[in-house]
Amino acid sequence: MFKWLKKNIQVIYERDPAVKSALEVILCYPGFHAIIMHRIAHWFYIKHFFLLARFISQLNRFFTQIEIHPGAKIGEGFFIDHGAGVVIGETAEIGDNVTLYQGVTLGGTGKEKGKRHPTVGNNVVISTGAKVLGSFKVGDNVKIGAGSVVLKEVPSDSTVVGVPGRVVKREGTGVVDLEHNKLPDPVAEIILNLQRRMEELEQKLAKKEL
Repeated sequence: MFKWLKKNIQVIYERDPAVKSALEVILCYPGFHAIIMHRIAHWFYIKHFFLLARFISQLNRFFTQIEIHPGAKIGEGFFIDHGAGVVIGETAEIGDNVTLYQGVTLGGTGKEKGKRHPTVGNNVVISTGAKVLGSFKVGDNVKIGAGSVVLKEVPSDSTVVGVPGRVVKREGTGVVDLEHNKLPDPVAEIILNLQRRMEELEQKLAKKEL
């Protein structure tokens, strides 16, 4: 138990430059509290104490503003930064070394039974306000930009942005990159390309008029 707690504190040290001490993590980090309470709730869930598991998850939501269904499967090295408004559905599966920011939803798209929430691979970063909705897979080493709405499968080693989410970059890196300001903006790129094209056409028309 102490080894597990130490490992989770180390994860926060690695990914949050604001942390000052282990005691600060233990007392003041809702993401840390949320994953501990989820592990307890999930244990009761797999033992079929569903009501007790759900009650613990509701306490978790009340104290941390993070809602994790007790049925969700979460790997090692999981980190929720800030955390307010994070929602993780019952059949969601999350791999190792995954980072979520505030307002992220791993949800479903309907009332169907069975698997209805996403499966997230290893070394994935999902930025503020992103919504990943459906029973598809998000591959390893994926970055999902802030505010994106992802509705279909994402290949490994990709960057996804936009509404609906589109793959705008693919590369073979395994690094958890937290520099969201460097994510590409496909809409801005299209507008810039149109602007350049218009300038070229205006220059050609001006030459013909001369």
